[in-house]
Amino acid sequence: MSDATHPLLPPGTPLLRRSADAVQVGGIDGADGLLVGSDPDAVTALLRGLDGRRAQRAVLADAGAAGLDPGSVADLLAALRAAGALVDVEAADLLAADAGPAAAVRTAAELAAARDGTGSSRWHARRGACVVVEGATRVGVPVAALLAASGVGRVSVRDRGVVAAGDAVPGGLTAGDEGRPRGAAAADAVRRAAPLTDLRAPAPGALPDLVVLARPWAASDPLVAGLRDAGVAHLVAAVRGETGVVGPLVVPGVTSCLRCADLHRRDADPAWPVLAAQLTAADGPPSGAALTCWATALAAAQQALAYLDGSGSPASLSAVVELHPPDLAPRLRRWPPHPACGCTGTGRPPTRAGRADRLPSAARTPGRGQ
Repeated sequence: MSDATHPLLPPGTPLLRRSADAVQVGGIDGADGLLVGSDPDAVTALLRGLDGRRAQRAVLADAGAAGLDPGSVADLLAALRAAGALVDVEAADLLAADAGPAAAVRTAAELAAARDGTGSSRWHARRGACVVVEGATRVGVPVAALLAASGVGRVSVRDRGVVAAGDAVPGGLTAGDEGRPRGAAAADAVRRAAPLTDLRAPAPGALPDLVVLARPWAASDPLVAGLRDAGVAHLVAAVRGETGVVGPLVVPGVTSCLRCADLHRRDADPAWPVLAAQLTAADGPPSGAALTCWATALAAAQQALAYLDGSGSPASLSAVVELHPPDLAPRLRRWPPHPACGCTGTGRPPTRAGRADRLPSAARTPGRGQ
């Protein structure tokens, strides 16, 4: 490991004194831990000081000045990396925290989650991402707030409606927002969660990295067709009736699309096109319990982040995650590409450069589902 690496120990990592001469690092709730049996007070101070702002060479130099053996400290850092307890960040990863100590604390708490399968930090990718949420709903606004709080650099919510009493949900629009323009009220909710987030919509001619469709959308909707034709990834996140629905996550030209899902439903139920038209004809009253809305928003945010920063394989690629109360246990419903659609064929426009490489190889050529 290079001495120029910037090591960070997530601030929530437990440092527990097991005895007078031993400290346990992590190892709680099933996670791997490490037992350190040398000068517990000095080691604890060293580890709490791993905030990602110093290169490893500086950490080792400071350790030597504090009376610790730099070689032993280097071995300790290597062991923490092997256990997955240490995050190596780039200096640029913490630039957003320069606005003050509160922002620095928030950033450090999020950095550990922005890692890919190899343990490499994806924080820079997350900070550079732009997400548009279509619909300031009881799911859409919490999704936007969660993404912003998780470090997504630019999050905007689009909605031309007016806040109604039933739109309020914890972490989203409030009862005091009733009568306000939904877009402005949603921006305030995102700002409360992450004051440094850029709330502006993409500049004219610019395309977002992801669009979250936070209300029922028809596959034939002009917005959906425009996203597909422009190669913009989009994710459905809504509560239909009392069921939370997350997905499909559509990567145009790579995964199945909303029309594929409609065609599969039509195959199973010939009356589906008539039913779908009624479901999407107009915005209905707010639906779903607060807990269902939040579970749906949380699942959608996780799927969005897995796609944006490559920190995981989104389960909603060519599939839908359904959350049924009261237990809200996720159920995966697969919608593979439909042979009558052709959305993944050569006739479709290619996915925008830099987007398909975020997907694991298995997700780039989806096969027939269950």
